[in-house]
Amino acid sequence: MNTFFSYILLGLSLSAPVGPINAAQLNKGIHHGFLHAWLVGLGAMLGDLLFMVLIYFGVAQFLTTPLMKTFLWLFGFFILIYTGIESILSARKALREDKALAASTKGKSFRTGFFMAISNPLNIVFWLGIYGAVLAKTSDQYSNQQLLLFSSGIFLGILIWDVFMAGLASTFRKFFQSKTLNYISVIAGIILIGFGLYFGYQAYILLAN
Repeated sequence: MNTFFSYILLGLSLSAPVGPINAAQLNKGIHHGFLHAWLVGLGAMLGDLLFMVLIYFGVAQFLTTPLMKTFLWLFGFFILIYTGIESILSARKALREDKALAASTKGKSFRTGFFMAISNPLNIVFWLGIYGAVLAKTSDQYSNQQLLLFSSGIFLGILIWDVFMAGLASTFRKFFQSKTLNYISVIAGIILIGFGLYFGYQAYILLAN
């Protein structure tokens, strides 16, 4: 059981560093509340699950080829730049309850998290290193059922962080004034654009070579 909890902590530690997913959750939570922020994280979790499955079956190496990495860098560049600009532009609008708008963007929130996760080559390499190491360490000592249990522990840690970030963002929405929320939304948008520019630079380097 202690081993299982250690993998939950691993999942938490993997999710905690500031990145585009956390920035997108913060932005969605500010404008649309807890559910939308959670859906961004849920979409990202689906992307993480996809990587874990590919690594488990040994086919993820294909994603690290120069051609695929270039495509993913470029795809991530467009996703992050678009989301960042959208965040900044939305900060100009008054924060208000709009049920029709909220309902129409649930799928978009989920897709944003998913596409951010699967289009990030760093995420792929990260999972190859972390989850690949977990498999290498435990496959000789434990059964497939235990490997599945440990993998679910990692996922549970990610889910806990997802709920925490969604709650944090929705708390900002409740207790901060509109002007402060607008500033936070702009900052989140700038962070997303910054990551997008980094992705674009990495794609340029690969194309130049």
